[in-house]
Amino acid sequence: MFGFGDMIASLKKNPKKIVFTEGSDPRILEAASRLLASNFLKPVLLGNKDEIEASAEEAGYNIRGAEIIDPTNYDRFDEMVDLFCEIRKSKGMTPEQARKILAGANYFGTMLVKMGVGDCLLGGATYSTADTVRPALQIIKTKPGNSIVSSCFILVRPSATGENEVLAMADCAINLYPTEDELVEICGETVECAKIFGVDPKVAFLSYSTLGSGKGEDVDKMRNATEKAKAKYPDLPIEGELQFDAAVSPRVARTKCPGSEVAGHANTFIFPDINAGNIGYKIAQRMGNFEAYGPILLGLNAQINDLSRGCNALEVYSMAIITAALS
Repeated sequence: MFGFGDMIASLKKNPKKIVFTEGSDPRILEAASRLLASNFLKPVLLGNKDEIEASAEEAGYNIRGAEIIDPTNYDRFDEMVDLFCEIRKSKGMTPEQARKILAGANYFGTMLVKMGVGDCLLGGATYSTADTVRPALQIIKTKPGNSIVSSCFILVRPSATGENEVLAMADCAINLYPTEDELVEICGETVECAKIFGVDPKVAFLSYSTLGSGKGEDVDKMRNATEKAKAKYPDLPIEGELQFDAAVSPRVARTKCPGSEVAGHANTFIFPDINAGNIGYKIAQRMGNFEAYGPILLGLNAQINDLSRGCNALEVYSMAIITAALS
């Protein structure tokens, strides 16, 4: 597993509370037990207290010290309803409607973060990505200056030198067909995330063309996005549009784009759309033997992250550390 030493050290100095929307799920309970034993992150488990404690005991997980909040019996629920109605007043939200919506752990948990009860949230073990992102967009909203929520994956593989090879790939999970300006925003957010994982970003805007070798609207989009990104981030090494081989192979780069400081050495990849991004990171994961961490949601006012419904307890544990460290 990728070393999280720096993140854990930071969390020990500044412990965080993380909300888990699926508090009775065995994978969540196993991860929560491990987090509690390490004493650097406090889990907040949503669900029926008796059911959660019974499930943990049956599975042999020690969750003493976890905070358990039952959405059906929460002493600040009226306050939560009022705040949600205020947030959604432009949509004509009524208290009755709010109570029905907040019965869902995804909305309830996101409101706990909004209210400061938790610092961050990790959900999606049984919810879809959309069911995690939607409440985040409605309640937490995007940071000032950001127009979208995006995502990246961090890919990690041990190298021959003994150090980890770490790559960042975006957007592989949220934006279907990002525009030129959205790609620039995705680039900026991904670079900041990559730095937290120790990456010295060298950014490649990917395409089926390398510096004009191919033609078409998709090529134009990536070329224009590259130029806009270079203008916005003048101190950041950025190249594009690049084919993947030109981005990562020094030999190919010498032929296709000689003199580029990024080509042949890229470690941060911006894909033209979600098809390319999702396929790309999964090829790296399954055939390149990379561990994939994500999707890490970017651009929100608080850190909300999504789990794969096929995740295991180790992935929950890892994503909890990442989520808290980014919050």
